[in-house]
Amino acid sequence: MRMSANATDWFVYIAQCADGSFYTGISQDISARIERHNSNRGSLHIRAHGCTQLVWSEKQPDLPSARKRESQIKRWTRRKKAALIEGNFVLLKNS
Repeated sequence: MRMSANATDWFVYIAQCADGSFYTGISQDISARIERHNSNRGSLHIRAHGCTQLVWSEKQPDLPSARKRESQIKRWTRRKKAALIEGNFVLLKNS
């Protein structure tokens, strides 16, 4: 499944690694990025923590917006990221 509406859209995504940790990134083609992660051509975090599975994504209108949202999510606690993934907006707001 291709996760891109057009060439200008960007996505922020969270992947869960084999050890249960979360990795947050951005891409215009999430499917290709996850494949890259899983073939050990991705980030150092992924190489250290094992293969990934996409657990959440959000479309952004442009690269600056995607980078800003990625940076925001990377600062969150694991609990807050889990709330986002689960769609638990009450816990997300209170975390």
